[in-house]
Amino acid sequence: MSGSFIKRITRNKAFSLAVIMIVIWLFFFLINHNYFAGENFTGIMNTSSLSGTIAIGLACLMMSGSIDLSAGSIGCFGGVLVALFLRAGMNWILALVLTILCGVVMGLINAFWVNVMKLMPFISTIAMSSIYQAMAVIVTKSNDIAIGEGAFTRMGTGHIGIFPVPFIIMVVLMIIYGLMLNYTRFGRRLILCGGNRTAARLAGINHQKITTIMFANCGAISALAGAILAARMYNGGPRAVLGAEMDAMTAAIMGGVSFLGGGTSGMGTIFVALLLVNSFNNGLQVIKVNSFWQFVTRGGLLILALIVDYFRESRRQKALKQGAKV
Repeated sequence: MSGSFIKRITRNKAFSLAVIMIVIWLFFFLINHNYFAGENFTGIMNTSSLSGTIAIGLACLMMSGSIDLSAGSIGCFGGVLVALFLRAGMNWILALVLTILCGVVMGLINAFWVNVMKLMPFISTIAMSSIYQAMAVIVTKSNDIAIGEGAFTRMGTGHIGIFPVPFIIMVVLMIIYGLMLNYTRFGRRLILCGGNRTAARLAGINHQKITTIMFANCGAISALAGAILAARMYNGGPRAVLGAEMDAMTAAIMGGVSFLGGGTSGMGTIFVALLLVNSFNNGLQVIKVNSFWQFVTRGGLLILALIVDYFRESRRQKALKQGAKV
């Protein structure tokens, strides 16, 4: 009984990732004891909240069988937009809502190129990323837009106990989306849509409709992530969120989401993967690795995640073919 329980635990993806994360913690602690300082763990939670919030929307979109590489640029534009609204004297709640709606519009534009014009999502969203980024730079004239201290900035800088508010917002969103994926008809249809398009089509699932919703959702969440970062940094920067989508994608793939669609171990596993990725990135900074090599190692981590995903997808396709023969 106990042996089978241990076997199930060790095969659990979240458990395996947690073990790797603890090894990473110990490795960086042995090099620099400041790694276990309270302020450093707060920093890990803050950086995790940015890439983690984006990862929620990106993971759901990837599960549906598509991808959005403009998420970071949408986040940049979201941070700039909310700062401009607040500078104009707008109520912070209304400013946040309008920023999220703008993210929805940008997501729908991405969906238009993919679902209506039939362009490849990988290419079309890279192109839109450049456009959204240029828009943020043009609107701000490449300058940060300062935000005065108030209720909005407390959303980014406040704490509940030892946990930063942005981190708590991310966790709450992950719980909500995790429940949606596992316990709603739409969530099951979404995963089937990306994991097995033939079965989804035979079941009458509208793939285009689901991916359009997920593009809009990814845009909304990316804009929200940019707004929360602006609240934490007291300014909206036109380049503040760039690169966060790569950490988000790495965490999603390590957490069980297939780059080709479908395949998920749940938001809990993505959460552990997210902490692992950000703990690793933070450790490189703590031991003062050159910024150039930080980019190299982060890219290497994404390549490793894609290789694992390739073999995982190959096994899944092989199992489907064997099942079809039976």
